Amino acid sequence: MEIRIENIDQIRSAAREFIEKVLPEHSVIAFYGAMGAGKTTFIKALCEELGVTDTVTSPTFALVNEYSIEEGETRIEEQFSKVFHFDFYRIKRLEEVYDMGYEDYFYQKNALCLIEWPELVEELLPDDALRVEISDQPDGTRKLKFLNDSK
Repeated sequence: MEIRIENIDQIRSAAREFIEKVLPEHSVIAFYGAMGAGKTTFIKALCEELGVTDTVTSPTFALVNEYSIEEGETRIEEQFSKVFHFDFYRIKRLEEVYDMGYEDYFYQKNALCLIEWPELVEELLPDDALRVEISDQPDGTRKLKFLNDSK
């Protein structure tokens, strides 16, 4: 399955489509893609569509940011009340991820985990984590390709 983002103005509608297609079936979502492919930008739009009212920024130095999903008119807050946004770009050793207590995040009930640079922690991802590749296309569009979803 794929989702195309024709331009930045369409990113929120792409985020809504993503939510409809993959949530709440997946609680850990790993975003793969080159630097500048749009991982953080898409995660920001995704969080906004989920009802996060906090400012969403890349947790590059903190490794993880936590956001609350505000109660609204969507079915999402019935399953997820918070979002953990990870960025593992700067980790040097896997022990750093163990030390931060990644299990408490990845396996927490009512939490959605959105992960940037998951290839650096691949062996720690749950078996049922959804893997999504974001790529910049020659025509300037972005493509989200679901690497292991059965849909």
